[in-house]
Amino acid sequence: MSSWRVLQIVDSAFPSGGFAHSGGLEAAVRIGEVRSREELDAFVDSAAWQAGRASLPFAGGAFDAQERLAELDAACDAMTLSHVANRASRSQGRALVATCARVFELSALVAIDEACRARALRVHLAPAFGAVMRALEVPRRETLAVLLHTTLRGVLSAAVRLNLVGPNEAQRMTFERTALLETVLGACERLAPEDAAQAAPVVEWIGAVHDRLDTKMFVS
Repeated sequence: MSSWRVLQIVDSAFPSGGFAHSGGLEAAVRIGEVRSREELDAFVDSAAWQAGRASLPFAGGAFDAQERLAELDAACDAMTLSHVANRASRSQGRALVATCARVFELSALVAIDEACRARALRVHLAPAFGAVMRALEVPRRETLAVLLHTTLRGVLSAAVRLNLVGPNEAQRMTFERTALLETVLGACERLAPEDAAQAAPVVEWIGAVHDRLDTKMFVS
């Protein structure tokens, strides 16, 4: 049963707000840090490791102990220093929780949504994702794999819309990173929230200049 729910959530039609964000790629392109396929490859790989080290520990922690959601949400907020990345994380987290509460109508999801509306939670994406997938009875490792996949998909979708690569090339890049995603997942799936770290601080710094771009296609 959980596999059908996973397929629904990763579907591009599911309104979780992820496609409004470029993960810092737009800013990297505009300031000249990503100008070639090789530089795009490096950016995508860094984004995967950043998700593994900085997001998976919070997602796994919230999956393991939903009662710690508020604590982990606050810790994630404190660690996400870039105002652009922080805002994007909260925006996507709120969209995910609100959509899942309405679509699946589970009491655990409704409770998280109500806490969000009452501003008891900042609702960062990583801890919210772990709590939501636990409520949907998705296995832990699959939960973390889906979070990694959606991170990669979001960056490569942005690359297509920024005209860096075509749709087929983006899919090839996704396929080529199967081994990388397995490596990241294997290295990071058992990290505790206290072990969370910024694996790509330069990427986060680049993303922080997004608000200063004179024109932009993405929110972050």
